[in-house]
Amino acid sequence: MATDTTTASATTGVASNRWIAGAVGGFIGSIPFGLMMMYVMPPPMLEVVVPALYGLDGLVAGWAIHQFHGVVLGVVYVGLVQLPPLKRPASEPSSAFVLAIGYGILTTIVFAVLVMPIWLATVGFPNAPPFPNVAIPGTIVSTIGHIVYAIPLALLYAVTGTTEG
Repeated sequence: MATDTTTASATTGVASNRWIAGAVGGFIGSIPFGLMMMYVMPPPMLEVVVPALYGLDGLVAGWAIHQFHGVVLGVVYVGLVQLPPLKRPASEPSSAFVLAIGYGILTTIVFAVLVMPIWLATVGFPNAPPFPNVAIPGTIVSTIGHIVYAIPLALLYAVTGTTEG
């Protein structure tokens, strides 16, 4: 008697190399954004504000948390671009660049403008920004940083997809 074995995929048809590309692209994209946080944004951002989200402090904790967030948001990107209107453009480098700009803007609005001030206030951070966190030039710099983050993420995802058979 012959036995056929099939493996169910929890990723609903998304190739594993796409998920890996999202995680790796998110990690890579977080590096230049982190450098922006260190040298362009107000000095305590990476050393104090980011670690404060988890009740920690220090530059090492800030970098570790920031890189972790980058990986998580990279995987979220992969999930989002599975939506039918985004699936094809996400697989083409030229349109992936445009999606990166959109994802950078989206992550700024959701996380920097909306989630971060609430989260910091909830954990009792004394210098939590007001809600919503919209300040010029801070929000503009944050948006640029999130776009800088998203470009390698989106491009790595697009290039990785071209190797699938």
